[in-house]
Amino acid sequence: MNTTYLLATVKRVLSQLRADKRSLALIMLAPVLLMSLFAYMYSADPIRAQMFNSISTVMTAVFPLMLMFLVTSVTMQRERNAGTLERLWTTNIYRLDLIAGYAIAFAIMASAQALLMILTLRYLLGVETQAPWWISTLIAAITGIIGVALGLLSSAFASSEFQAIQTLPLLILPQFLLCGLLIPRTELPTALHWISNVLPLSYAVDAALNAAQNGANMNVTRNILICLGFALGFLLIAALSMPRQKR
Repeated sequence: MNTTYLLATVKRVLSQLRADKRSLALIMLAPVLLMSLFAYMYSADPIRAQMFNSISTVMTAVFPLMLMFLVTSVTMQRERNAGTLERLWTTNIYRLDLIAGYAIAFAIMASAQALLMILTLRYLLGVETQAPWWISTLIAAITGIIGVALGLLSSAFASSEFQAIQTLPLLILPQFLLCGLLIPRTELPTALHWISNVLPLSYAVDAALNAAQNGANMNVTRNILICLGFALGFLLIAALSMPRQKR
C-alpha cells in the first residue's frame, strides 16, 4: 500500500462529493427526512408513538447500509464510465490503495451521516434509549461502512450504473427482510434464521437493539466487531476483484 496514493484518493473523492450537492444531500439529509416521516406516521397514536422508539433503533442500522451502498456503487461506476479509473491504472496505484481510499472517504461521510441522524432522533424527535449517543453513532457509522464495502464490491462486477443498482435486491434486500425489522430473528423459520446469521445487517441490528435496551455491554461490542470483520472482508474481496482494464 502506498500512503501517498491512498491519501490522494481520499482527498479526491471527498472533493468530488463536496461538489456533488445531490449526493451530499442524499447522504446527509435522506436519513433525517425518512426518520422524521416515520415519526410523523406514528405520532397520531400514543401506542404507535412508543413503537417508533424500537423501529427507529433498527432503522439507524438499515438506512446507512442502503444509502451508502447506493451512493458508493453509483459513484464508482461513474468514475469508470468517465475514464477516471483507466487513467489511474496508468500510474503505480494499487487496487488496495484505490479501494481503501474510497472506503475511508465514504466512511467519513457515513460517520457524519450517522451523527446527524442520531442527534436528530435524540434531540428533535425525542427518542430515548439506554444507549449512549456515541455507541448509537458508532453502530450506524459501521453499518454505513458495510454499505460502502458492498457498494465497492458491487461496482467491481458491474459494467454500468444500472447494473450496480440491480445488485441491490441481491445484496441489500435479503438483509433488510431478515435482520429482525419485520419479524424477530428468533421467530424466523430455521433455514431463514441460519441465513440471517451470515448477514452483517443482522449483527448491526442486534447491536443497536441491545444497546438501546441495556446500554454498552460485551454483546454490543462483539456484534460491532463482527460487523467490522464483514466490512474488511468485503473491502478485501472488492480490491481483489477490481478490474484494471476497461470492460
